[in-house]
Amino acid sequence: MKTYQPKQKEVKRGWHLIDAKGEVLGRLASRVAQLLMGKGKASFSTHMDMGDNVVVVNAGKIEVTGKKSSQKAYRSHSGYPGGYKEVSFERMSEKFPERIIIHAVSGMLPDNRLKSARLKRLIVVAGDKNPYEKKFKEN
Repeated sequence: MKTYQPKQKEVKRGWHLIDAKGEVLGRLASRVAQLLMGKGKASFSTHMDMGDNVVVVNAGKIEVTGKKSSQKAYRSHSGYPGGYKEVSFERMSEKFPERIIIHAVSGMLPDNRLKSARLKRLIVVAGDKNPYEKKFKEN
């Protein structure tokens, strides 16, 4: 008996709407990462991109536990001398609340060739307006 291997044409992509209001960042990010990978599907295969599209609204109202709101920082380096940048969680949540969720989900996805394609199917909105309302009515 052979193991069934789904073809890329057979992948059915659904749409999921998640409200981040009052959610804890890490728990929300792990749930979104599983939806993007398609781990809940019966035909899940690790080497294929089988996940669904995910829209996260109310990104500005995400919560973190403990003292993370005052202590957490996002660090980056351009590779040039003096290119080190550090942005606090508070400042990031004021200016770019979408990036907080994208960064957390990116860290929970496996680092392989499918990561960028999976992240392209993640749409994060700071407000409560869903830009893909028509897609949800079709499904």
